[in-house]
Amino acid sequence: MSPRRIDPQLATTLLEAAARLLAEEGAAGLTTRRLAAAVGTSTTAVYTHFGGMDNLVRAMVHEGFARLHRRMSTVRATPDAVADVMALGYAYRANSLDHPQLYQVMFGSAALGGFALADGDRQHGKYTLQPLVDAVARATEQGRFRAGDPLLVAQNMWIALHGLVSLELGGYLIDPYDADVCFEAQLRSLMVGAGDEYEATATSLARAKRRRSPRT
Repeated sequence: MSPRRIDPQLATTLLEAAARLLAEEGAAGLTTRRLAAAVGTSTTAVYTHFGGMDNLVRAMVHEGFARLHRRMSTVRATPDAVADVMALGYAYRANSLDHPQLYQVMFGSAALGGFALADGDRQHGKYTLQPLVDAVARATEQGRFRAGDPLLVAQNMWIALHGLVSLELGGYLIDPYDADVCFEAQLRSLMVGAGDEYEATATSLARAKRRRSPRT
């Protein structure tokens, strides 16, 4: 008898359902039985695909970063590096809104309970920051940003955007200063804070807004 094929689509469905259970109900809600019932499969499928619940939670983190990387990679370099930086910010936010449960698991906003992540798991997603680092470096070379460490500048921008996105996912940003208003204001502040001129930032922001990819 030939070995049973592993369905990659089922693995993805299990990951998304697990992230939803973990984000909505906490670690107590994430059991093999609950997960299998949510997907309409057997508990055996969880072990077939992931070998256990710890590996499944780890796979959720890796899948979340893989999706973020794919979204960030859609932002191509242009002659306006500052617009590229802001376009990457739009991509980051859009990805989090498309995959809110995975986003919360990736960054530990969801209670992981007894499911332990190692330091390597937490650092795994650092590669997704590279497009932003590259764009910051180009903006510095173009004289738009003051001289500095591109990695540090990019990381500080990431920290700021992560805070805004986390508040948005939590439903804290409402009229008159909703998430859209705050996001644009934050982008402007970050660019000017990095050394750009206010008027140049406004022009680049308009370009970045035109490049926004639609949410899925």
